[in-house]
Amino acid sequence: MSKNIPTVELKKVVKKFKQGSQNLEVLKGIDLQVEPGEVVALIGQSGAGKSTLLQIAGLLEQPTSGEILLNGQKCSRLSDAERTALRRDYVGFVYQYHNLLPDFNAVENVMLPQLIAGVSPKGARERAEWLLSCMKLEKRFKHRPSELSGGEQQRVAIARSLANAPKLLLADEPTGNLDPKTSDIVFAELVNIIKETGLSALVATHNFELADRMDRKVRLQEGRLIDLSQPQRVEGSARVMVSKNFY
Repeated sequence: MSKNIPTVELKKVVKKFKQGSQNLEVLKGIDLQVEPGEVVALIGQSGAGKSTLLQIAGLLEQPTSGEILLNGQKCSRLSDAERTALRRDYVGFVYQYHNLLPDFNAVENVMLPQLIAGVSPKGARERAEWLLSCMKLEKRFKHRPSELSGGEQQRVAIARSLANAPKLLLADEPTGNLDPKTSDIVFAELVNIIKETGLSALVATHNFELADRMDRKVRLQEGRLIDLSQPQRVEGSARVMVSKNFY
């Protein structure tokens, strides 16, 4: 049986930023695979580089060195136009702040990415209404963002990220701006729709309880990635204990 091709794969990814006269190395040779249908939690302290890693994985930013593969396709030599097309068709993004267009209602916000991609208005509306229904927003189709609660706005943003049926969802603290109760509801619906649509997802979060509900956890620390599903060893082969207070 042949091995599945990872939805996204990072190989020896390095990212450096210029800081004065020095180069600040944020990512130090990152290797990561997210398999089809897998939901991976990306955890780490604020400023560890989680957002940078997500932006590189989603082709929004170029690594200093290393390779990104989407569905087995190497992306380092793609033109800007090719990267944009691949990102549009293959990747969905969710951020901490919903960034909905204020002059459009919920359905229209989810329709817009599809219309840009060439979907017919009828088809775009049908998919938008289906996605919003999956997020339990059947009664909010015609409401503008200002008429929605914070949790409802983020659910619309999640539906919008899935509008063009991506294979990979990249979420950067998607519930970080919500109260704990709303965060739990939105996250549960996010996981449900990921499973419903067969997506792969890489989700940056500070919430350990939410991270525990994903398939696997990886931690970004001092520029390196630690797979917490694997025993970590130190001198004397003693296993490293990971504190829940790390975040």
